[in-house]
Amino acid sequence: MKIRPLLAGLATSLLAVAALAPNLSAQIPGGFGGVSVKDPDALAAAKFAVTAHDPKLTFEAIEKVQRQVVAGLNYRLTVKVTENGKARSADAVVWKKLDGTHQLTSWKWLGTAPAPARPPGAEPPAGLAKSEFIYESAPFPSCHATTIVEPAGGGLVAAWFGGTREGNADVGVWSSRLADGKWSAPVEVANGVQADGTRFPCWNPVLFQPKDGALMLFYKVGPSPSKWWGMVRNSSDGGKTWSDARRLPDGILGPIKNKPVQLPNGDILSPTSTEHDGWRVHFERSSDGGATWSKTDAVNDGKSMGAIQPSVLFLGGEKLLALGRTKQARIFQIASADLGRTWGEMTLTALPNPNSGTDAVTLRDGRHLLVYNHTAKGRTPLNLALLQDGAKWEAALTLETEPGEYSYPAIIQTADGLVHITYTWKRQRVRHCVVDPTQLKTRPIMNGVWP
Repeated sequence: MKIRPLLAGLATSLLAVAALAPNLSAQIPGGFGGVSVKDPDALAAAKFAVTAHDPKLTFEAIEKVQRQVVAGLNYRLTVKVTENGKARSADAVVWKKLDGTHQLTSWKWLGTAPAPARPPGAEPPAGLAKSEFIYESAPFPSCHATTIVEPAGGGLVAAWFGGTREGNADVGVWSSRLADGKWSAPVEVANGVQADGTRFPCWNPVLFQPKDGALMLFYKVGPSPSKWWGMVRNSSDGGKTWSDARRLPDGILGPIKNKPVQLPNGDILSPTSTEHDGWRVHFERSSDGGATWSKTDAVNDGKSMGAIQPSVLFLGGEKLLALGRTKQARIFQIASADLGRTWGEMTLTALPNPNSGTDAVTLRDGRHLLVYNHTAKGRTPLNLALLQDGAKWEAALTLETEPGEYSYPAIIQTADGLVHITYTWKRQRVRHCVVDPTQLKTRPIMNGVWP
């Protein structure tokens, strides 16, 4: 071993730390120590944290700050900001590297977040009964791909994937339950740890309650959507506890983003898709409660139209309609006249799609609701449209309008007739909205333009 170069490199690193923090003699090495909220370096770190988290926020002040000597400096901050004209506070950690650049390593809001912004004095839109966050803080900084279900025993269960970032190995499936009007703290209910200790990320959980049997949690595990595989766990107590994870048969992925439907004969029809040979839609079927599965061939070629993540609607009799995401900047539709055994030609609707997830549900009164981003680019706004006569979509609600990402929604109707929607809110939290479909006031969508 060459000792002199090693010592020289260590000395250089120590000099760099000293240059960054010349007044740390009273601080315990490796631990956090106090520093003034007016310290210029701390202020620079705080302003960087605010801008890095969301450039639309306005930095106001540092409320608390501590500093730690590492390979550079860590600043642990409580910052006060203004969001949409309202004051909020957040905890953040910023790493100032040896080269003087900054990196935001964590951000956690404190207190309650504001509801979606509306003009001053404006009433909530007709039909929107409630809008809330399922959690305010969690052990993971990033979340995505929500799902929601009403289990057999009542209440609600929601799930999503969470971790440091989509696709990272630490991403698992997290869940909360709504009981007595309160959501439980998020808990991890699935991860991608393999028998040999290797860990892969989890993706796109889907909750489904069959008419008979246990609550089902489908999810994907693998390094990427082109290489993932399907997994399932069951719960006999409404999502409080879960069975061991079971891998689905080769070639069966389970519902890829949106919930399965149960057909009149009891068959479970699972809308799915693959991404390893172009974006192609498939449908999987189980006649024995999920013990065994079969699947259709792809219903599109993945070349002339790239489509994934379908939802299934009931049009009456044996007619079904599937809708979903495409690479063609519009939502696709495809129909079946025999309860999903065969499918017709896939076509594009007039509704825009920014290559982002959608979801839809058939209401008990025969109408249909679709939640999606009504735009060809970006993931805002987030909209709710209604299909009443089987042909023409009408604008029902705009759930989000501010800049940011509001995406990957899930939608269900519960036994009381209310509609529940969950979605990704800026990849930071999960928003839950309650809609009374009897109170919706709709307007025609003409030529794909939201009125």
